[in-house]
Amino acid sequence: MSVVPVFLYHAVSDDSPPWLAPFTVSPRTFAEHLDMIADSGLRVVPLRRLVAALLGGPPVPPRSAVLTFDDGYADFASTVAPLLAARGLPSTLYVTTGALGAAGRPSGGGPFPSVATLGWNQVRELDAAGVEIGGHSVTHPQLDTLPRTSVREEVTGCKQRIEDALGHRVDAFAYPHGYSSRAVRALVREAGWTSAAAVRADSALSSEGDDPLRFARLMVRADTGRNRFALWTGGEGAPVAPFGEGLRTRGWRAYRRARAMTGLPYRAIPA
Repeated sequence: MSVVPVFLYHAVSDDSPPWLAPFTVSPRTFAEHLDMIADSGLRVVPLRRLVAALLGGPPVPPRSAVLTFDDGYADFASTVAPLLAARGLPSTLYVTTGALGAAGRPSGGGPFPSVATLGWNQVRELDAAGVEIGGHSVTHPQLDTLPRTSVREEVTGCKQRIEDALGHRVDAFAYPHGYSSRAVRALVREAGWTSAAAVRADSALSSEGDDPLRFARLMVRADTGRNRFALWTGGEGAPVAPFGEGLRTRGWRAYRRARAMTGLPYRAIPA
């Protein structure tokens, strides 16, 4: 069974607000990561190649990797896309549709305070340039704490908004904060998404035996050291999915649900 590192980035910037800084890497570090991926012999393939394999199609080439980016920050267009294009690397960008309406306004509110996000024209340009655009919900909530009706609105509304903007079908979804549940995954499937990206055990390696509706990713953070990243490029240094949901994960979900029910939800993103 082939191990597949699916790298997850958020912002790539030298200047992020404090709440986003732990999930930000500098442009220099990002470029170094791309060089390390190339030097390790990994072949970056489009996400759809991995998803096809997870759904029973042809296997991915040996030593494959996937690059994914969450949220839809403006630095994807200004910094990330040129670096990827210069190397001919495919990527998937999961956008939070409710954040794009505040594009270019660092204090524009929405789910991501004090940071510039992409505009819809930029998303269309990225799509035309070959970047796969996926969905990341409408308002970036913790889906596994919401009522079914709200979850359905988040996952269906996101898909419809992106498809209306791009004029074609989109298939790839990513759970905000990595949180899902069996019920959430069922609603994601019902909405027509064919794959959904998760964050298993903080970070985990995917594989051809992984679940297409919660495949694992490796979250690259500000404190992800060079040695750890090198291990990941070698298919080491993290558990390999698929694996069952642990007691800790179920307990954490129960805690967050209880807080949501009392009107004091856990703030996954500090304001």
